[in-house]
Amino acid sequence: MTQTVVTLGAHVFDVQVRPVKAIPDGQGATLVEQIRFGPAGTAAGTAVTLAKLGATVRTAGAVGTDPVGDLLLAMLARHGVDTSLVLRREGVQTSASVLPIRPDGSRPAFHVPGANLTYEPSDAPHEEIARATHLHLGGPELMGGEKAAKILAPARAAGVVTSADLLAPGDPGVLAWLAPALSSLDYLLPNEEQVLGLTNAATLEDGARALLARGVGCVAVTREARGALVVTAEETIAVPAFAVPVLDTTGCGDAFSAGFLRGIGLGRPPREAAVLGCAAAGLVAQGLGSDHGEFDLAAADAFAAATPVLETA
Repeated sequence: MTQTVVTLGAHVFDVQVRPVKAIPDGQGATLVEQIRFGPAGTAAGTAVTLAKLGATVRTAGAVGTDPVGDLLLAMLARHGVDTSLVLRREGVQTSASVLPIRPDGSRPAFHVPGANLTYEPSDAPHEEIARATHLHLGGPELMGGEKAAKILAPARAAGVVTSADLLAPGDPGVLAWLAPALSSLDYLLPNEEQVLGLTNAATLEDGARALLARGVGCVAVTREARGALVVTAEETIAVPAFAVPVLDTTGCGDAFSAGFLRGIGLGRPPREAAVLGCAAAGLVAQGLGSDHGEFDLAAADAFAAATPVLETA
């Protein structure tokens, strides 16, 4: 099945350093094993994995005219992502992060939002979106629900499947900020902390159902080592994570989003789509950066079929 996706929103240039146990005092230095950089963000990172899994992907957003922006766009193009819809902004830097990766794969972040904050609904390529099968909005909270709805609602009216992932930590104020866009979303792909923080719910399923009550069609929640929980009006589906050696958790959420959405685009039911999402996340987690891994759809499916899953409580 043909799937053409526009990923719109956050484009970030990531620099990863591993392993980092502590930041050196003063002007001290510490030797590390690896430093690399790559494309990331809830639009760009998701675009990379979608392209690996066989979707036709165009990405839209804003980056600076700086060398970092040049590198980011070049790296996306090398992964087969069409970057012709990305705008270049004068006088503002490309969004970037420095990520010191701890030995357990977790990472804090030093982040500059940069050009991502300049994107407006009037910048969106509405005609190109309407010709796609799918629109994924990465980080709608950067512009707010009212503005995001101006992009999502026309897309959905044109028959485009819509989805979104979040960057901000969960908070009821963020939910109020996003509320106008939720009824225009077929799929929302947050993490567990975001769902519980947004809704103040007692359980994850209760939180997901509170989001369904706001108009979202389906909520697919990542739960780190416990996999994913997919909640629709009809069912709740728990899908375990795969047992892999985790080197870096950067981009695992974006990889899950890409795998899940690719599964949906292929006509797979939600459970199978979530399995593909967990497989993509498991493959990315074994190396450094959101773009780790030379895999395609067949390799991801084979990985899912052959790899043991983690036991969940």
